[in-house]
Amino acid sequence: MKALVTGAAGFIGSHLCERLLAEGHEVVGLDCFVDYYPRAVKERNLLAAQKSPRFRFVEGSLLELELGPLLEAAGQVYHLAAQAGVRASWGRDFAVYTDNNVLATQRLLEACLESGVPRLVYASSSSVYGDSAALPLREDAACRPLSPYGVTKLAAEHLVHLYGANHGLPAVSLRYFTVYGPRQRPDMAFHRFLKAARDGGRIQVYGDGRQTRDFTFVDDIVTATRAAAETGRPGCVYNVGGGERVALKDVLERIARITGKTLDIVREETQKGDMRDTHAATEAARRDLAFRSSVSLDEGLSREWEWIRGRA
Repeated sequence: MKALVTGAAGFIGSHLCERLLAEGHEVVGLDCFVDYYPRAVKERNLLAAQKSPRFRFVEGSLLELELGPLLEAAGQVYHLAAQAGVRASWGRDFAVYTDNNVLATQRLLEACLESGVPRLVYASSSSVYGDSAALPLREDAACRPLSPYGVTKLAAEHLVHLYGANHGLPAVSLRYFTVYGPRQRPDMAFHRFLKAARDGGRIQVYGDGRQTRDFTFVDDIVTATRAAAETGRPGCVYNVGGGERVALKDVLERIARITGKTLDIVREETQKGDMRDTHAATEAARRDLAFRSSVSLDEGLSREWEWIRGRA
């Protein structure tokens, strides 16, 4: 099978490319190297995939490239490309988010229709929910994003649904819950915390530390994403979460234990757009994708720690 992966040089996209290659598939990886974090980090993410003769990398934007040739004979499309970052999505940079998260998705959907793509998987985010009094969060809950980023991810979800409902495009959306693991983006919490533990730096914690998250290891995310392309029901949205709701202060205690370091923690104001609590209801993913989280938070943190320790 031939698969197209957008956002192939990113944290999750690079892991997905390697999984597809390990399964024997041909992969076209697409990335435009937006400058949200250093290009060198993303180039390093691609090193393993580029060793395979079945991997072809294309640099360019979904807004500008001619997509038809890339989609020719593709059996599956995994749309992971997006402008990341909740806190950076306010103000004048919002146009970057609408371009890369909404307009780029619409252009890809049009190209998939023209090419007759059999299956598309869209990577959405738990940020679409906003704060809710009812936990765990179910896919049919009202979505009230707290950040412009969440608004654009939800808008792209709606587009995916519309192209399925009106044009028959077989597409599935996955709402990822706080993904972590090796290659995690430099701006993300676990990466920052573990790097600070390694280097003796300060750890900035926004809010009181009692906010909770459903942390999901990247290997589990990739497994669910692959399953969505095979057994996901077209038109459906699935939560993908680690199944364990943990307070941030508890995470810091685990990091201190795993690293053997004393953490220098600095409290900062709560940031606009940050959700208070997340916890995924994953019954739908269990039913249709046979999804079960297989990596505990302690194991996942240990694996990311080993990766951080080996980096410059």
